[in-house]
Amino acid sequence: MEKTKPKSTASKNGVKKKPAIRHTRKRLPKSAYLPEEVGEIFRRFSVQRPEPKGELEHINAYTLLVAVVLSAQATDAGVNKATRALFAAADTPQKMLELGEDKVREHIRTIGLYRNKAKNVILLSKALIEEHGGEVPADRDALVKLPGVGRKTANVVLNMAFGQPTMAVDTHIFRIANRTGLAPGKNVDDVEQNLLRVIPEAYLQHAHHWLILHGRYVCKARKPDCQACVIADICKSKEKTCDIPAALVAPA
Repeated sequence: MEKTKPKSTASKNGVKKKPAIRHTRKRLPKSAYLPEEVGEIFRRFSVQRPEPKGELEHINAYTLLVAVVLSAQATDAGVNKATRALFAAADTPQKMLELGEDKVREHIRTIGLYRNKAKNVILLSKALIEEHGGEVPADRDALVKLPGVGRKTANVVLNMAFGQPTMAVDTHIFRIANRTGLAPGKNVDDVEQNLLRVIPEAYLQHAHHWLILHGRYVCKARKPDCQACVIADICKSKEKTCDIPAALVAPA
């Protein structure tokens, strides 16, 4: 049986046309909440913690960057314990280079993956000096090019050091976003984009910290403490164990 030849893409003048490329926008899962419900969730968080703060101890933008790099697969408390003496000795890229990788490694040896992290601290310090005049850039693309710095780390630094309304999705935020249906997603990038889409602009600056602290102390991984949750009556999680929030919430 004779095979059918594919249709030619040549135009009338003999020049072949390239097939049209269709750009499809990725569809993200919808939030389980109405916009007014999302607004109420973050209003309550803002009443509970008007000025939320990150728990990593730091002196300036540089030490914040180093602390966040060191916090990967480690607790904030553990990082703080190791960096107090480190930052007392070196709180600038130049001082860190002068301290040297061996001494950095000694300071942070109680932190997981400390050998590789010490190497990255020295490399990123060198890159900051050579490429940014020793200053931490307030730009995500520039930050993620530094050794040991990923998107989440960059977002934390941009938010805490430069006041940008970024969303750094860690394990706590990823869990809450999916568990509650606030901003479901299969990966951290999806959750980040969903959260930025649904959270009212007025709350974006502190939303990252509110969600982390809520996940760390209330909506915990193994056993969420719903009785202490200020949004229990709004929450649509199937794991919810109560309907009434324990804390009194200030009126709008």
